[in-house]
Amino acid sequence: MNDPAADFFDDDHPHDECGLYGTFGHIDAAAHTALGLHALQHRGQEAVGIVSYDGEQFNSHRALGLVGDNFSSQDVIDQLPGHMSIGHVRYSTTGDTNIRNVQPLFAEFKFGGLAVAHNGNITNSYAIRRALIDRGCIFQSTSDTETIIHLIARSEYGRVVDRLTDAISQLEGAYSLVAMTSKKLIGVRDPYGVRPLVLGRLGEAYILTSETCALDIIGAKFVRDIDPGEIVIIDENGLHSIKPFSKKPNRFCIFEYIYFARPDSHLEGKHVYAIRKSIGEELAKESHVEADVIVPVPDSGVPAALGYAQEAGLPFELGIIRNHYVGRTFIEPTAQIRNLGVRLKHNANLGALKGKRVVLVDDSIVRGTTSTKIVEMVRAAGATEVHMRISSPPTTYSCFYGIDTPEREQLMASQHSVQQMADIIGVDSLAFISIDGLYRAVGEAKRDSDAPQYCDACFTGEYPIPLVDRDGGGAPKQLSLLTERD
Repeated sequence: MNDPAADFFDDDHPHDECGLYGTFGHIDAAAHTALGLHALQHRGQEAVGIVSYDGEQFNSHRALGLVGDNFSSQDVIDQLPGHMSIGHVRYSTTGDTNIRNVQPLFAEFKFGGLAVAHNGNITNSYAIRRALIDRGCIFQSTSDTETIIHLIARSEYGRVVDRLTDAISQLEGAYSLVAMTSKKLIGVRDPYGVRPLVLGRLGEAYILTSETCALDIIGAKFVRDIDPGEIVIIDENGLHSIKPFSKKPNRFCIFEYIYFARPDSHLEGKHVYAIRKSIGEELAKESHVEADVIVPVPDSGVPAALGYAQEAGLPFELGIIRNHYVGRTFIEPTAQIRNLGVRLKHNANLGALKGKRVVLVDDSIVRGTTSTKIVEMVRAAGATEVHMRISSPPTTYSCFYGIDTPEREQLMASQHSVQQMADIIGVDSLAFISIDGLYRAVGEAKRDSDAPQYCDACFTGEYPIPLVDRDGGGAPKQLSLLTERD
């Protein structure tokens, strides 16, 4: 990542790109959307936007920063009247976050206005964009979401749903999206179901959102997951569903269970928190060492560490305390301060670590920079041994389906053996959960090597959806592809 502040506060984990929320049929649609985006803040912290429709016109407020910084004022909510709205939180990767890329995007068509918000990555967006520009299309943003808008505009179909279906049929990739016209709220999930999208109800109102935790915040009822390849249309006549695409094998992103989703969410019929504890249990069965205490790397390592401690029969201790009040850009970090960055976010709890053989549990290792600093800190606190256990297999491949990961040569596990990684990080031992252990934790007997039940390309390199832009030549390199992806 090029932004020094982002480097400074980065936890050395992958980052999801965004979260979606849409409401139809509620007088407080925009306020509920803002609350839902609060619950989805973990999915994107750099930009937020809401578009509403009040029966006469579309109203929009988009801004850089957190939901609470931009939508806590009643004056802002009052500028977004109507019974229907959609919202988006965004996380950018390299480069600056520009207001022109903040979603939802809005455009006027022959049939009227349309707002669109998107989560994922269109893997042929560069090729489509280039072809559209050659035909005279003018792009206002660098987001692949705008590609969808141009495809809708050029479609020869009449009805908006048919135009949208026509546009989506030309896409390759992993995506969920919500769209809004003056009469409809529309939700779409790609045929492989890589990115999540769920349906909820609050009284007579319908809700589409990325995770169930965004339903809980307003007391809404979870109805079901949107099926892979499904388009749901919500209007004054209720909900209608179509499945216009050929059926594909389900490839839900397994990293949602490991790290991305909030632990209190339910996705694809599974409780995220329970799965993370099960991952910790499997990790303890596979690679436990003699130790005195199990310590999570907060906050993402906590559920797996609990499961590990229970399976190993050892105490669980908060040996590392996280400061939750450190913002990403509260200080412009100098090189000297940046080297001390981990102490701003994490501090050792000496009473829980001194003289102990410690097992640190974390969810992933990407570049290894933060892991190294954490281990140094734990040793400085007096731990006699430090072992690290990771609740995912080694991340050896880049993601092209909506997750921010570096190019492969920057992934520690792709360049080094586990023992070499242990030596670099400075631990007495290092182990990752096996791929079959991970699948057992999510309820499968093992990974089906012929037809994997999830998308696990970041671990295996088996990409289920064609990487047209990457493999077709002429496209930017990995990080540039991820730069303006939403």
